[in-house]
Amino acid sequence: MSYIAFIQNLQGLDFVIIFVVLLLLFGANRLPKLARGIGRSMGEFKKAREEFEDQLMKGETESENPIAKKSVSSEDKKA
Repeated sequence: MSYIAFIQNLQGLDFVIIFVVLLLLFGANRLPKLARGIGRSMGEFKKAREEFEDQLMKGETESENPIAKKSVSSEDKKA
């Protein structure tokens, strides 16, 4: 929990210091590539989370209404 409190208390100067340290560690050429990689990873994580939530919601509706599922699937076969 103490780490979360630390993140919430960051101010402008703190971000500048962190950015300078990252710049020194990774260099100016690798920093944009690193940021792009982090952005892509976050996008993939968000996509996976949304798919997981959709599957959960789909499973909940199917378990609540098994008769409706059978009638819908039998109507699809007739059409």
